[in-house]
Amino acid sequence: MAYRKIKANKIFDGYTFLETNKVLITQANGIIETIVDVKDAGDDIQNFNGIICPGFINAHCHIELSHLKNKIPQQTGLVEFILQILKYRNADEDIKQHAMQLADQELYNTGTVAVGDICNTNDSLSLKKHSKIHWHNFIEVSGFNNDIAETRFEIAKNIYEQFCKLSLSNSIVPHAPYSVSTKLFNLINQSAIGKTLCIHNQETLTENEFFQDKIGGFLHLYESLGVDITSFLPLQKTSLQYWLPQLKNAKKIIAVHNTFTTQADINFVKNKKTEQEMYFCLCPNANLYIENTVPAIDLLIKNQVNIVLGTDSYASNTQLNIFEEIKTIQKYFPNIPLQNILKWATINGAKALEINDKFGSFEKGKIPGIVLINNEKATRIL
Repeated sequence: MAYRKIKANKIFDGYTFLETNKVLITQANGIIETIVDVKDAGDDIQNFNGIICPGFINAHCHIELSHLKNKIPQQTGLVEFILQILKYRNADEDIKQHAMQLADQELYNTGTVAVGDICNTNDSLSLKKHSKIHWHNFIEVSGFNNDIAETRFEIAKNIYEQFCKLSLSNSIVPHAPYSVSTKLFNLINQSAIGKTLCIHNQETLTENEFFQDKIGGFLHLYESLGVDITSFLPLQKTSLQYWLPQLKNAKKIIAVHNTFTTQADINFVKNKKTEQEMYFCLCPNANLYIENTVPAIDLLIKNQVNIVLGTDSYASNTQLNIFEEIKTIQKYFPNIPLQNILKWATINGAKALEINDKFGSFEKGKIPGIVLINNEKATRIL
């Protein structure tokens, strides 16, 4: 059997940096065989300058929005950003497919091996049939009024069934607390048993203001969309404290963005009486693009919550490169060890998407991909 023997200045195995003078041995197809001392590795060792680590897990992306690259102005705030998405998201099919193909290529080349991808349509179905990347498809549904809940859920269910013919790695998820009615939440929860869900969470201060006091920019959003919110009463609680109890059946939940998540919110998560796993997904470049701010990552670390990384979409980012997210975190939080951030980008993401039997770490039998980090770039080498 042919083997590849790979050595670098540093090896990160998905959990920690290994001692120096270690060699990663894989089968020719990338399946991990073992890690040994260089003295025991024999000949034909490939030497690389830099760090090698398992392939990245992008826990939050919207590949179907790839045609919106450079279309939406930066730092407009979330409400205006949403209105711009609705204005520009429709395009010719050829344009959308070409943009998704370029995005898929960028993801692959920069080391991403698996993606948690938001799907509002079946636009990406054709691409994913041929992609080298593993996809978990989050079929997203929205509708703030109860009277359209069943119709919206049936549309999402139809898309879900189309993706199920391609892959078993799919789930129906809410878009965000401000865009999903209580009845729609209930329908999603009924379908969530044993599933991993995701939800956009506390991406703007306005989101909490709406749920606590029914004030702020979301009033303009609903007015612009012609959504009647007369019956909605302020809840005197944050959005996270509103939506989390409505998704009790989910096995795991990935809360995405968390830009305005507070200690009180984290306490609320910790005090819930379930075995449900919660992950906090960071997409700092998208947060800077839309709101010009970043989450309180040090607060999340202090509370020892599960953290994963995502890129969001080309509508809110200039690239779909997880290592660029890592670099942004290092810029704003220089005291966070690189080892911690790489763990978020590898084994934590794999656990969140329930693919850690294949991805996320250099352990025997897995096929996690291999990424070389060197000269401020990440490149897939296997």
